[in-house]
Formats: sequence, C-alpha cells, structure tokens
Amino acid sequence: MIQAKEADKVSIHFIGKLADGTIIDTTHEDPCNDDECGHAHGPMELVIGEGDFYLPIEEALVGMSVGEKKSIVISPDDAFGEYDPENVFSIPRSEFADDITPEIGLELEVTGEDDEVYMVTIVELSDEEISFDTNHPLAGEELNYEFELVEIL
Repeated sequence: MIQAKEADKVSIHFIGKLADGTIIDTTHEDPCNDDECGHAHGPMELVIGEGDFYLPIEEALVGMSVGEKKSIVISPDDAFGEYDPENVFSIPRSEFADDITPEIGLELEVTGEDDEVYMVTIVELSDEEISFDTNHPLAGEELNYEFELVEIL
C-alpha cells in the first residue's frame, strides 16, 4: 500500500476543535455557508513539509495510507503561541476613529509605528479608554485535529 512521504502533494479532510469541543475549522461541511469566511471547503491540498498547514499534522501524514485517519493535539507553540498579556494596550477614547462605534469583540486592522498591520480586538471599554488585544484569538489554546488522508496526488 502506498504511503505518504515528505514532499508529496496530498489532500486531507480534517476537523479542528478546541478543548471544549468548539469547532474552529473543518473541511467536512461549510460551517459558515460563505466562500469568503476563511474556512476550508472540501478536502485541503498541501505539500507535506512545505509548511502549508500545522507542522505536527504534516509530520503525522508521513507514512499514512489513503483512507487512514489520525487524531493529534497541537500545542499553542505549534499553533498561535501562548497568550501574552503584554499584547494588550489602551488608548484614550479621544484618539479612536469617529466613524467606528467601539464594541467589545470588534476586530480591527491597525498600523503600528513600524508600519506593520496588526489585527486587534477590542477587549474593554470605559468612558476614558479603549483596550485592545493583539494576541491571536486562539493564542494559548490547544487545538485538537482529527484528519484523514484522502488522496496522494
């Protein structure tokens, strides 16, 4: 039976969940009924070892046969990193754009002093300040992935 190896192009089906069972991504069905949502739709194609997906999954695909299934837990270090409280900052409300209504949970793109674009989430509001978090929403989370090798292309 043919087994997947490094540098093979393969297609996989997967479901990714948080520890509490919340589905964060899947190829099995359209979780958002929207092609623009960012979730995979149908089997995902990747080249093993190219960093197209989480490294622990790519490594686990080596030696798998078509139709074989595996489960793996991905640590925060191999996913979105640990949560860093240093990545939370506040600005005076007076410096916030007038054309946007701040709400807790609102995600925005901001340009830093280094001209890099960052995603931030509003995490706290007061009459004087707005607090933002630049951590990825899944920072600090272990990700549980079940995947199946569908095809070696």
